[in-house]
Amino acid sequence: MADVTHDLLILGSGLAGLRAAVEASRVSGGRVDIGLVSKVQLMRSHSVCAEGGTAAMLRPEEGDSFELHAWDTVKGSDFLADQDVVDRFVHEMPNEILQLDHWGIPWTRREDGRIAQRPFGGHSFPRAVLASDKTGFFEMQTLYDTLLKYGNFTRYDEFFVTSIVVENNEFRCITGFDMATGKFHALRAKALNIATGGAGTLFGFTTYSQTVTGDGLAMAYRVGIPLEDMEFLQFHPTGLVPSGILITEACRGEGGYLLNNKGERFMDKYAAEKMELAPRDVISRSMITELEAGRGFKGPGGLDYLYLDLTHLGAEKINERLPLIREVCIDFVDIDPVNKPIPVRPVAHYSMGGIETDINGAARVKGIWASGEAACVSLHGANRLGSNSTAECLVWGKITGKECAEYVMKSGPVADVPKSAVDVQQRRVFEEILKKDGRENPYLIKKELRELMDKYVGVFRTGDELKTALSQIVELKERFKRIHVKDKSLSYNSNLVHVLELENLLDLAEVLVTGGLTREESRGGHARRDFPKRNDEVWLKHTLAFWSPEGPRLEYKKVNITAWKPVERKY
Repeated sequence: MADVTHDLLILGSGLAGLRAAVEASRVSGGRVDIGLVSKVQLMRSHSVCAEGGTAAMLRPEEGDSFELHAWDTVKGSDFLADQDVVDRFVHEMPNEILQLDHWGIPWTRREDGRIAQRPFGGHSFPRAVLASDKTGFFEMQTLYDTLLKYGNFTRYDEFFVTSIVVENNEFRCITGFDMATGKFHALRAKALNIATGGAGTLFGFTTYSQTVTGDGLAMAYRVGIPLEDMEFLQFHPTGLVPSGILITEACRGEGGYLLNNKGERFMDKYAAEKMELAPRDVISRSMITELEAGRGFKGPGGLDYLYLDLTHLGAEKINERLPLIREVCIDFVDIDPVNKPIPVRPVAHYSMGGIETDINGAARVKGIWASGEAACVSLHGANRLGSNSTAECLVWGKITGKECAEYVMKSGPVADVPKSAVDVQQRRVFEEILKKDGRENPYLIKKELRELMDKYVGVFRTGDELKTALSQIVELKERFKRIHVKDKSLSYNSNLVHVLELENLLDLAEVLVTGGLTREESRGGHARRDFPKRNDEVWLKHTLAFWSPEGPRLEYKKVNITAWKPVERKY
């Protein structure tokens, strides 16, 4: 085992991680020594898949305001967002758009040369700033180009982290191995920023890259940091059938229609005012209702679908504003959206919940922060508005980067790592797990996990379905103890990596389903058929899941309401 020491470790190299690295470098004048750790090649992080836009209030003279962005976000959250967090977010965001502009991002422009914005679901003003339909890709490129100005970071690409080590409720190190060599390391630092994204690959039909397996969430959970509001998993209305690839909300923002098999724009029955630009939870439930009523099209493997029609937009607009979507549809389903509608259905897309943090992104363990989708600062509550996610990554990437830099500059030398804790991890990975020779196939367990999540924990849920899901997850966890790891090598052992990812997914599935089973109401992305109404009297509170040997232990905390009391949510 080799020890490596830095001031700050950033786990995850997507938008939040890169923004944190840039800000820590900037605040410290390049003096903070950063280790940037990723299990993929740095620019392969899932943030490059963000397509449609990044929300910010830029046009007060045209009718937008901070209050309007905040109200849209709070109402969209089904009143579970912490309103002090929302207020800070909307005020910080315009600066991030202008900062990226100064750093050289190629924002799409209006004819008058100003930064363009498009409509997005649940927003009452077109405030999604865009770079064509490749917004996340260009944001990532710009942040990494900016980070290269500083010589204070070391990249650890293709490094799989296996644990966070905490002593006396204070961060000490992370452990893991270099995938290329299999060499095990302890990376020591004064602070850790967890920016590993969400947990959407719990589901089979998902927009997520297959590398997004909730590793940071699971490791934080195991060292005593609670996971907040994990039952709120967003289903995006338009996943391409049959792959699940994201068909951006920008398609509807640019004027696309949702159609059933009768050729009807059915959203007028569910959200007459907003139509296709209602929030995602509303549209996803509406689509499933149409499919269950037999007004969809038969799809492969039970993936019945509806149509997203862009044909009326014309080739020029599609090529200018949605070129990636056209390319994806031609390449993956041999459909040109200029001429034919796109087959879509609701798809697992985003974790509203995550690692509990305060408004500055700090977790309950001293020296640990979390940012982006991995964190639950509680901006999104029970349902996230489209284009607020990349925005959150930028705002809390900046905030946590600054907080971490100031913390490490005030701290003394890096503390010694408890060798016994590191040795335990090395033995666990390379002796206990790698040498497992049971009869269970881990790939089959993962397949069954994702099938049961698709079947029982979807857009609509019931108590009986969630109980079934939970009992099957507990059974899969037992079977996991008897797995067989066929590949015993150390270099690029994808078999071992998949097993460690599966271990994380099983823990997160248990948390998500336990929280959902206990929450007997419908709110945002959590829709219970057996409890179809929102119940503010009992359930206007955040779920906290703590690890215990018997499974998740739930506690609750209040929602921070500063401006708007909950009202009925209509669109």
